[in-house]
Amino acid sequence: MHVILVHGAGGSSATWSSVAALLDARGIPHTVADNPSQSLTEDTGRVTGLVQAAGEDVVLVGHSYGGAVITNAGRSPGVRGLVYVAAWVPDEGESVQSIVRRYPPAEVSAHFTRGPAGEWIPVIDEASRLALAWDVPEDIWAAAPERVSGDRVFSEVIGTPAWSALPSWYVLATSDKHIRVEAQRDMAMRAGASVVEVDTSHAVPHAAPDRLVEVIEAAVASLAAGDAVPPAIQHEPSDNPALAVVQDGAHYS
Repeated sequence: MHVILVHGAGGSSATWSSVAALLDARGIPHTVADNPSQSLTEDTGRVTGLVQAAGEDVVLVGHSYGGAVITNAGRSPGVRGLVYVAAWVPDEGESVQSIVRRYPPAEVSAHFTRGPAGEWIPVIDEASRLALAWDVPEDIWAAAPERVSGDRVFSEVIGTPAWSALPSWYVLATSDKHIRVEAQRDMAMRAGASVVEVDTSHAVPHAAPDRLVEVIEAAVASLAAGDAVPPAIQHEPSDNPALAVVQDGAHYS
């Protein structure tokens, strides 16, 4: 079973450095995506290519916006399961924006600016670190590349969600300042995911890498043994009233 790690908007392959080291130590084959984060369509295509190149069954692991990417790319043949890490889990016809609009603004909204084409530009300073990622080691925070994300990563909508046909796991960050905890719970429940809670910031891959790798290992083992099954729910797009489809000019906050 091959694990593919997918970072969020503004992230990079460095998002997974703490996790990748532990997977190496355990002998778990893995690939780390490094997406440009300019559109959901492009990022989905890149991860689909990694799935095809793996040459074996795959578990997709997505952090933050990476959850939207694996929800699309998980429809690729060979994907056996999905692990969401403090991630967005859209349904058919939804975008990240349309989900965000249904909840009060998260604290992260105060730490972004917008570019002339709607780009999302993170404010990288000590105040942001203390507010959003206080539990990430300072050297890791300092080494992370600064990336600007295109507006289409949040505005493009999902097709048929892979979670409607695949087993999924959700690592829920109970002190997350990027995705509201109640939104995480709603999305995980709707997807029929097995939920594991960690008391961390949004930066779970660096704040709790050991716990996250335990979840990945459990998912791999369950899938390999044939114990994991798709969600025991009848999928209907946006059947949760709290997550009804909104197709308007919603903006990320």
